[in-house]
Order: sequence, then C-alpha cells, then structure tokens
Amino acid sequence: MSDILSEIVERNRPRVASEPADRAAAERAAALREPFAFTRSLVLAPDDHRRTARADGGAFGRIIAEIKAASTSAGPIAPDPDVERIAADYAAGGAAAISIVTEPEFFRGSRSWIARAKTTGLPVLMKDFVVAPSQIVNGIAAGADAILLLAALLDAHRIREFIGLLDVYGCDALVEVHDEAELGKALEAGARLIGVNNRNLRDFSVDLATAERLALSIPDEVIRVAESGIRTRADVARLQRAGFDAFLVGESLLRQSDRAGAVAQLAGATPPLRPAEAR
Repeated sequence: MSDILSEIVERNRPRVASEPADRAAAERAAALREPFAFTRSLVLAPDDHRRTARADGGAFGRIIAEIKAASTSAGPIAPDPDVERIAADYAAGGAAAISIVTEPEFFRGSRSWIARAKTTGLPVLMKDFVVAPSQIVNGIAAGADAILLLAALLDAHRIREFIGLLDVYGCDALVEVHDEAELGKALEAGARLIGVNNRNLRDFSVDLATAERLALSIPDEVIRVAESGIRTRADVARLQRAGFDAFLVGESLLRQSDRAGAVAQLAGATPPLRPAEAR
C-alpha cells in the first residue's frame, strides 16, 4: 500500500468507526431500485443507451462520468460542485453512469451527493476508501448502485466477502487494480467488474499502457473498466481495442465548459444540441 493510501485510510478510521451500519435504510433503498443497474448500464446495446448516431466509425464508449471536488494528485477541481447540474450535463451527453467520490477530507466529497446525482436516473458508483462493511451498507443506504473496492487496500478474502455483501443488496462491486498482483487478488475473489487504474499511486504518473498490459490477463467474461488518463476519443478507441468495455473519466470532464458535449465526444456519439441550436 502506498504512503498516501495509508494516510487516507488512517485519517478516515475515526469517521468509519463512528458510523454504524444502517441496514434497515440499505434494505429500503435496495427495494426501490433496479438490482445490478450499474452492470446493466455497461452492457446495454448502443441503441438502448440513447446514442442516436456515431461521430466516427468506432464503437460507442460507455462513459462513467465522475464528480469530485478535489484529488490528492490535482488538488481542487470543482470546489462545492453543483452536483445536480453536472450530473444532468453528463446524462445529456449520454453517460452510461455517474461516479461520485464521497471521501470527505482529501477529496472533499459527500455521500449525500449520491442521491443528488441519481435525479438523472443514471446508476451511481460510490468511490471511497472502503475497509469496513459499514461503509458498504451506508453507501447502499445513500442510494449507490455500485461501490468501488480497492484491491490495494483489501486481500482476496476481504474482497470476496464485500462482493458477497453487495450481492445481497443487488449492488455491484467495481474492483480497482493497479498491477498484476492486485489483479490476481481481484480474480481470486471472483470480481465480475474490474477497473484498471492507469495512475501510479506512488508518483501519480499516468500511462494507458497499464490498462493495455493488464487487459491481457482479464478473462473475457469480466467487464473491464479503464480509469485515469482518458482525455480524448482517441484514448477511448485505443482502450476499446485493448478490450475495455467502459471508461471512467473525471478531471478532464469536470474542467470542460460544455460537459455534455465532452461526454458525447468521448463516447463517439453525436453531441447534444445546445438550446440556441435547437431553435
């Protein structure tokens, strides 16, 4: 585990310990939503996914568009974000799902943003540094359709246990890996969705070749999500050729003035009309 991961986990332990699992709220939330909606959003045929035309000859990219206020590598990105507006822009651009970074200290996030993003009707992935079952239960209670599990923080037994807990509530687990050892843990744990993070957590450098290399060892039946360093349609096309099904993009989208158009461009879809163009 890198030093920054260790610091984040240690600083968050008091928060995690002070929040008991609200299982009743999680059960209510699970009963009100479609089970495993996040997985379905990544495997639907393009015609079912509100894409009307391709802007190029390639396949559509299923974009998981992220909302986060800050990060350890980039610093402030979107302080006090207008979650509803950003999520609506992402939905208008054809995003398949929305990712919410909820860690409050280093990333300035909030679990309350999940419900605000779900006003779009898109499934929402909760990203936090999950080390305890209570975080999973409370994330589901907040409305999450999927929760990120970091293989850098968890052994294979714990990952399998957390996937099983998520399954009980019809919630997906996206298991994130950075290298071959972490990928081995994810596969041993039975992960059905694996995210490959192209960012080196020790020096924060980004290399899309990481995803290309690890994709060779991911079984065909596993849904593959590429994360970090994805800025252009060419990046998406490159990773599609490597076998990736979906693409998690945050900072580069958040910094755009036309977020809907940016999502559509990454996906390879026709950009949505702006109000002035629609008249």
